[in-house]
Amino acid sequence: MKVNYLYLPNHPPAMKRCVLFILLIVHSGLQNFDKAGFYAAMASGKLEAIEKELTIVAAADIKEREAYEGALLMRKAGLLSRPREKLATFRSGYIKMESSITKDSGNIEYHFLRLMIQEHAPRVVHYDKDQEQDSQDVIRAFPTLSPVLQKAILNYCPHSKLLHCEKYLNE
Repeated sequence: MKVNYLYLPNHPPAMKRCVLFILLIVHSGLQNFDKAGFYAAMASGKLEAIEKELTIVAAADIKEREAYEGALLMRKAGLLSRPREKLATFRSGYIKMESSITKDSGNIEYHFLRLMIQEHAPRVVHYDKDQEQDSQDVIRAFPTLSPVLQKAILNYCPHSKLLHCEKYLNE
């Protein structure tokens, strides 16, 4: 007698739901969110890496999801080729990022993400008004930040006009 374990037509719906739930748990375990991976994707400048990280962030159950998605979308916009698509993607990321900052203005990581985007955003989008304040917030809070975020900031310093690594290494 041959038993087919994948075929469940005569089993109750509860059994089918249980199997689907287990498959969902196994699948979600394959794509756990990792801050270091997020910052690596942001720094990579590769559309594929940003797309992959966007799917991971969208599936993650973290409170910072909206800010991370916003930053990734704005970063992605700079890598697209069609102007209309660039602008639409940037706007959707902008809305998510600013909404996150409005909800939790004390989160320094959000200010760092916004600073990274603002320093490299084209002038046409007029997204450069908070750079000075964000850089001061990041510098002031640097010693209290998580090691992963500190490393991301130190890795970003050579590309920044306002953040300089000497300020952090001397403290």
